[in-house]
Order: sequence, then structure tokens, then C-alpha cells
Amino acid sequence: MTQAIQKTLRDSAAMRWTALLLLAMAMFCSYIFMDILSPIKDLMQETRGWDSTAFGTMQGSEVFLNVFVFFLIFAGIILDKMGVRFTAVLSAAVMLVGACVKWYAVSDGFIGSSLETWFNNNLNYIPGFDELGVSPFYEGMPASAKFAACGFMIFGCGCEMAGITVSRGIVKWFKGREMALAMGSEMALARLGVATCMIFSPFFARLGGEVSVSRSVAFGVVLMCIALIMTIVYFFMDQKLDAQTGEAEEKDDPFKVSDIGKILSDSGFWIVALLCVLYYSAIFPFQKYAVNMLQCNLTLTPPEADSFWAKPDVTIIQYVIMLIVAATGFASNFQKKSATKYGLLAMSVIALITYCYMGFMRQSAESIFAVFPLLAVLITPILGSYLDHHGKAATMLVLGSLLLIGCHLTFAFVLPMFKGNAVGGIIIAYTTILVLGASFSLVPASLWPSVPKLVDAKVIGSAYALIFWIQNIGLWLFPLLIGKVLDATNPGVTDPTQFDYTAPLVMLASLGVAALLLGLLLKVVDKKKGIGLEEPNIKA
Repeated sequence: MTQAIQKTLRDSAAMRWTALLLLAMAMFCSYIFMDILSPIKDLMQETRGWDSTAFGTMQGSEVFLNVFVFFLIFAGIILDKMGVRFTAVLSAAVMLVGACVKWYAVSDGFIGSSLETWFNNNLNYIPGFDELGVSPFYEGMPASAKFAACGFMIFGCGCEMAGITVSRGIVKWFKGREMALAMGSEMALARLGVATCMIFSPFFARLGGEVSVSRSVAFGVVLMCIALIMTIVYFFMDQKLDAQTGEAEEKDDPFKVSDIGKILSDSGFWIVALLCVLYYSAIFPFQKYAVNMLQCNLTLTPPEADSFWAKPDVTIIQYVIMLIVAATGFASNFQKKSATKYGLLAMSVIALITYCYMGFMRQSAESIFAVFPLLAVLITPILGSYLDHHGKAATMLVLGSLLLIGCHLTFAFVLPMFKGNAVGGIIIAYTTILVLGASFSLVPASLWPSVPKLVDAKVIGSAYALIFWIQNIGLWLFPLLIGKVLDATNPGVTDPTQFDYTAPLVMLASLGVAALLLGLLLKVVDKKKGIGLEEPNIKA
């Protein structure tokens, strides 16, 4: 009988990693859509009249309902009561609806429509929210930006719900096994979505020599359809696991609101939650402006229209090389033979150098920033495996914060010094972006597997939801702040490639300083209370 119970999908490495792949692919698609307009900020200003404030307000709207209508808290309750598989499918469906709304908002069909007229004449004043200074709209905001913000709010509800669901799903399939490696691998694949977005969003926007920003968003909508399919396949796989184990999606001990109080009374939970909001606020909002920041600080000369480097086919070739970098680097983590391991690593490094060379020849800010997740894909599984077997999660949080501070200060003060130096500037940019990606591996790979050590298993979904809700406050605030600071520190600047990004970057670096202090405090609390954050996930 015991032997029969052990032979479940979860006990098969192939099956549990297949379940992870389905969830990670859904997040991969959502990450692409999340930043689908980021690499074409300049085109949004040129074709839709979105200045930095409008762009930042729309980008920050993604998490508005999660923060101010507390949808993310409800999502955690739904997850705890309804289970992983139901919530996964629901989140993908909600994301798809929001994506379709956003696509129509930036399409040519919206221009001149009665809907555009309505948005021009309405939502200029939101009672209560305007007084508090947290309204997702403002008078004079382009109608397309307002409607896109509405769609992005709906998408954001599904996206953040998906985030906590994936974390809970990984805990369900990997607890007591290689959980940090699994979470790190999921993050690594999802991060590739950022690179994919940076390469293909401008590609589709300029396809055929005619600029159309709606094509980029339509590409994202197709991917959200794929994400929904992935979650439906996961639904049946997870259902079969529960049938084998006798577990139920609904808990015998149901969720109670009082459970939230238990979570909030834990000092370790608060430190992790605050560290999360500070760190992620210095990363995700930055991604939305990073391409434009590079356009403003690098000397880029587009290749001749008839040259090889100006052809659309180069985009596909470069993306294939990127996949080789990611695949060989990722696979090297799982090789036991040294010759195979280092052979794959060498292939990954050569492919990375080739990719960077192509980015330089293309003189493209978006393809330069697309290297951001590549080092993360390589080292996140290494970090996850190290955490599983050796621990030191709190120490990695501290190291990640230090790298974050250094990168933002380099962007603020060192990179502008190389403007006019075509080679030197791009080398500095590539190096800093890769290190920032490494930092982005250190923190999440150590942060999320630590949560189950802080709370009871019954309320893990709600604990993740609370952390994501607190995190979303920063993800709403800082895209908006960056846009406002840019407009305030660049009065009269109308050319979207001539902004001075020093002030926003210093602001983001200060978040890293605060995260560093909290990381050090977490080490003290962990040692004092014996939470076990520095201990390995897999016990000998």
C-alpha cells in the first residue's frame, strides 16, 4: 500500500518538472505582455501622444486594482479555498481579457471611435482617489492611455493572481525536494519573457517599414492565448495528482480571515515583505524605462537601410542565438559529466558574445537591454540548487541588494560619461545589465522559497498574496514616479531620446540601500529566532 502511494506524478521527476514547465510557460507569456510597450515608449509618444507622465501612469495602472481594491488579497483567499488548478486557469483567462482590451486601446480602430470620445470626456476626476493622489487617470491624459490602463488593470489582476498561484503550485509539487531549484528555474524561464519582449515588440511595431504599435500588443494577445492553454493542460495534470494522493483542493480546515492576523504578526514576514517591495520596485519599473534610458545615454547610429544589420531577419537570428545562450547555460546546471557541463558553458558564453556583437552592430537599445535575463537564466538554477543543499538565503538577499545599488548608480553616473564613445558606452551598458540580471537572480531565488519557512502550509497562498499586495504598492507607485520625475527634471524636452535619467536612477538606487539594510536586519532576526533562512531546503 505504501509503495502504491509513493508512485504518484509528484514522485516522478519528469512529471513534476513537466508541471513546472507548464506553469513557467504561462508566466513566460505574461512577462512578455507585461512589458510589451516598454521598448517602444518613444513610438507611443510619437504615434499616440503619450508623454512620460501618461506612459508611467498607464504602466503603473497594472497593479491599481490589486493594491487599492485589494483584489490580490481576494486572489490569495480564492487560491487557498479553490486550489491551484482552478486559480491558474482563472488567472490566465483574466489576463487574456485584459490583454484584448489593451490591444483595442492602442489599435487604429480606437482612434475616432465613440469610445475614444467617451474616455476623452470622462475619468478626468475620480472622487476620493484624486484627493489622495492615487488616481489611475488625470485630466488631459490621452484617451488611448486611459482605456489601455483599464485593460492593464484587468491584466494585472490575472497576472499577480498567476504569480501567487505558480508559487503555491511549486510548493505543492516540490516541497521536501528541489524546491529552490524549481522556483529558480521557473523564474529563469519567465525572465526570458523580458528579453523576448525587448526584441520582438519593436520588431512587430516596425514590421514592413510601417509603424503600428498595435501589432506589438496583438503579438502579446496571441501569447496570452497560449498561456491559457498551458494552464488548462496543468489543470488536468494537477487533478490527476490529487486523485492519486487522495488530497483535495479544498482544505478540511478552511481559510479564516483571522489567519491573516497570524501572518501579519510575524516580524520575519514583514521584513521579507518590505524587502520584496523595495527590491522589486527598483527592478520592474526600471524595465519599463530601461530601453528609453539607453537611447538617451548611448550614442547609437542606425545601420544603413540596405545593410545586413538593418534587415528584419537579423531579429530572428539574434533571438535564436539568445535561446542557445539560455538553453546551453541552463542545461549545464544539470550535467554530471564535467566535459559535458563545461562544453555547454563554453557554448553559452560564445553564443552570448555573438549576441552582444550583433546587438552592437544593430545599434539597437532594445536588443542591448534584452541581455538582462541571460545571465540570470544561467545562474538562477545554480543559486537554487545551492540554496536547496547549503542554504544562505538571507546572505544572498544582502548580496543581491549590493549589486542592485551598484548597477543603478553606474547607469546614473558612469554610463553618461561614455556618451559619444560608441564602443565604450555599449560595453558598460552590457556589463551593467548582465550584473543587474544576476542580482535579479540572487534575490527572488532566495526570497520566495523562504516564505514556507515563515508561515503554516494552510495559509501559504494568503502569505504570498499579502507579500505580492505589498509589492504591488511599489509597482504601482514607481512607474508613475519615474514618469513624473522625468518630466519635472527635463522641462521643455520633447525629443524622447534626450531625457536626463539621473534623478530617477538615484531614486531607484536608494531603494536598493533600504533593501540592503532590511537584508542585514533579516539575518539578525533569523539568527535570533531560528527561522532557518540560512539552512538548506533539503535536509540530509
